[in-house]
Amino acid sequence: MDSLHLLAHPIRLRIVHAMGGGRLLTTAQLCARIPEASKATVYRHIDLLVGGGILEVAEERRVRGAVQRHYRLRQDRAVIGPEVVRTLTPEDHRQAFATAMTALLAEFTAYLDRDGADPVTDQVGYRQHALWLSSAELEELIGELRAAIAPKLANQPSPERAQYLLSPIHFPMEAPQPEPERQTTGAAEQEPDT
Repeated sequence: MDSLHLLAHPIRLRIVHAMGGGRLLTTAQLCARIPEASKATVYRHIDLLVGGGILEVAEERRVRGAVQRHYRLRQDRAVIGPEVVRTLTPEDHRQAFATAMTALLAEFTAYLDRDGADPVTDQVGYRQHALWLSSAELEELIGELRAAIAPKLANQPSPERAQYLLSPIHFPMEAPQPEPERQTTGAAEQEPDT
C-alpha cells in the first residue's frame, strides 16, 4: 500500500500525528490517544503503518512476559509527494480532504473532552480568512508559511511543550474573473449629465 492510501484513513492519520516530534510510543499509549477506537482497530492500523514503512519498531522490551514495542515515525515516508499529488483525480482529493477533516474533528473533540481543556489558555484557534491573491501572492504566502513552520517541525517533546495540530488549508473559493471590457462611445467617453 502506498503512502497516500496508508495516510488516507482518519485513525492512521491520527497515529501519525501522535508520533510527531521523534516520539517513541507503544500501542497502549496510542490506544489511549484514540480512545474512541477499539484496541484491535488501533493494533490493525499500526500493523498497516509498520508494513508500509511509515512506522518502525524502535525498541522492544520484555514486560511481564510479553514483548512491548515502541514505535517511531519515519517522517521521510509519512509524506505524499508532489508527483503523487499531480496524479490525483477530483474524487481522490475529495476523499483525502474528507479524511483530513475527519481526523481534525476527532482530534479537536478528543481535546475538548480532556479534563482541564481550556481553549483560551491553550490559545486554540480556528479562524478562516477569505483572501484575494494572485498566483504569485499565493506562492509567496505558502513560502512564508513553510518558512515559519518548517523549523518547528524539528522540535522534540519536552515538559514545557504541548503538541499542537496545525492544519493550513487553502483553495480557491471561486475562479479568477476576467476584467470587464469598458464600453466607449466613440473617440471620447461620454460623461453623464448631473
